[in-house]
Amino acid sequence: MRLRVTFAFFVLLGCAANMRMAQAQDKVRLGLSSATAMNTTNWVAEERGLFRKYGLDAEVIITGQGGVPGLGALLAGDIQLLSGSGDLMIASALRGGDSVMIAGMVNKGLQRILVRHDIKTPADLKGKRIGVTRIGAISHVVLLMMLPRWKMSANDIQVVQAGSSPNMLASLEKGGIDAAIMSIPTMFVAEDRGYRVLLDMADTDIYYLHSILGTTRTYIKNNRDKVLRFLKAITEGLAYVKQHRKESADIVKKKLRISGAEQERNLERSIELLSTKYYEQIPYISQRGVETILSHLEKENPKAKSADPKSFYDDSFLREIEASGLVKSLYQK
Repeated sequence: MRLRVTFAFFVLLGCAANMRMAQAQDKVRLGLSSATAMNTTNWVAEERGLFRKYGLDAEVIITGQGGVPGLGALLAGDIQLLSGSGDLMIASALRGGDSVMIAGMVNKGLQRILVRHDIKTPADLKGKRIGVTRIGAISHVVLLMMLPRWKMSANDIQVVQAGSSPNMLASLEKGGIDAAIMSIPTMFVAEDRGYRVLLDMADTDIYYLHSILGTTRTYIKNNRDKVLRFLKAITEGLAYVKQHRKESADIVKKKLRISGAEQERNLERSIELLSTKYYEQIPYISQRGVETILSHLEKENPKAKSADPKSFYDDSFLREIEASGLVKSLYQK
């Protein structure tokens, strides 16, 4: 009898401890500006329980296609953290917004320029129709950054707004465009169908904040420890993706509801590319990436020309994480 009572006491004690742990979880909302493989690390941190490991009850939500709805939700306080592109965060801050970047997940453009076989060199693009998702989108910005290097201007080509990478591929197939700025996974589909890669942005020295994590300075001021714990979970999730690509792909496959051999193969190729050419062990924001965006924004906002690139990001959290030895321990396993 005494044994049963003692056992029941410890069961109740354990339940109470678990309840206290559950209550101790701090709630945060992370908004994703798009549902793509670029958010692999965020989903891995969620599904592997890494946010919970660091005392966070994190709700990961899709804020809508494109970064504007996500940025609006961040500034309104509906979400506390945002995964999106760096150009919107910087443009917002230039206009006096409270946004600040805290990590750079993809610091270079994740695009390839796919062309018909009769286009052999960049010079062959003169007068040709080049597809982008929309004017002002990352695909368009990438094109504008490359034109001066090819000794061309926007007047030398025809820009066609296609709406999405799959739409660009369809337009290529129908002859509606001659080249397209594509991202994952559609660029793999285009390559498999025989279109040539004229340029891979990963092989250039152009840095561009394709995917960042951001928050607001007010939130940092009032919740510094939460932000630090959030980035610890992200850093650990990043290490997991780099070391367990197949398992990470399985997580993303469920999130994106992917089925079919071709889709699964292209997802795995996407994560392989991110892991080997883009993801860094410590996801610092690239200052060169900030400078690239500021130079692009100068035409619409003169403040960009004299702005200090360092004022748009806070890398103190990642520096603290690096100094703690966490990152080193993650890659010694």
